[in-house]
Amino acid sequence: MVSKILSRSAARSLCRAATPVRSQAPQIASRCLHQQSSPITASALHRRPRTQEWSQRRSNPAVALGRRTMFIQTESTPNPDALKFNPNQRVLPESISSSFLEYLSPRSTLAPPHPSPLAANLLNVDGVTSVFFGLDYITVTKDSATPWAHIKPEVFSIITEAMASGQSIVNTVEDKAGESGQQGTEVDTLAYDENDTEVVGMIKELLETRVRPAIQEDGGDIEFRGFHDGQVLLKLRGACRTCDSSTVTLKNGIESMLMHYIEEVKGVHQVLDQEEEVAMKEFAKFEEKLRQQKGVDSVPSTVGKGSLDYVE
Repeated sequence: MVSKILSRSAARSLCRAATPVRSQAPQIASRCLHQQSSPITASALHRRPRTQEWSQRRSNPAVALGRRTMFIQTESTPNPDALKFNPNQRVLPESISSSFLEYLSPRSTLAPPHPSPLAANLLNVDGVTSVFFGLDYITVTKDSATPWAHIKPEVFSIITEAMASGQSIVNTVEDKAGESGQQGTEVDTLAYDENDTEVVGMIKELLETRVRPAIQEDGGDIEFRGFHDGQVLLKLRGACRTCDSSTVTLKNGIESMLMHYIEEVKGVHQVLDQEEEVAMKEFAKFEEKLRQQKGVDSVPSTVGKGSLDYVE
């Protein structure tokens, strides 16, 4: 009997002792679950995401995409002093009827009818002597004393900035004083003219279809200045204007082709500007001085009657 009473009292005491344990356990468990399920207290940095940072990240791809669309390719030309830049957009406005514009001095970049801020900036670079705008390319010519390593980075930066800014490359203003500061502002000389004779029309067609594409590929262009007494008068522009092989191009290329297809053509001459004529005369004097110093009279000259670089 005693052992049974003790066992029952022991059982009651055990139940009383177990009751608070069972009542506290769910509370402790609920608090632990609450702490683990909280999205804020579970973070080690205790930081909430900010919407402002996310909006900035979304704007970066658009900026990078805009930069990737601007691409300018550089090409060498047969003239070692001329470099051709090909942006992925049109250079000359469609309102200009000529296929090119050429700027030979800083003054020409400000004079009407087509001043150009880009040409002005390029001619301000030390060593740059002329700037040529084709329909979709730019040719920059330097002097022979300055290496391209000193000029090309700055020229490339100026062209890239001008193209990316979206500003007009060439402007058009009224020419009240009749002063033409640029070369090539008139109507395209190779364009069809109803007043041309049959021979002149054939000459223009051959120059337009066979000659001009090759010269434009080399960073230049060509002008038709007339046809007199069987002689075709032409003017090379851009990289071909100061190229040492321009005479060979006229003689072996253009002249041979025109004489082959048109029997009325007897020869081809290159027309020189006033500044170029002065330079040719000075060069002729220099050659004459060298001949006198060497005592040789049979040294051939590149300037004179009968030469492709001479026009009366």
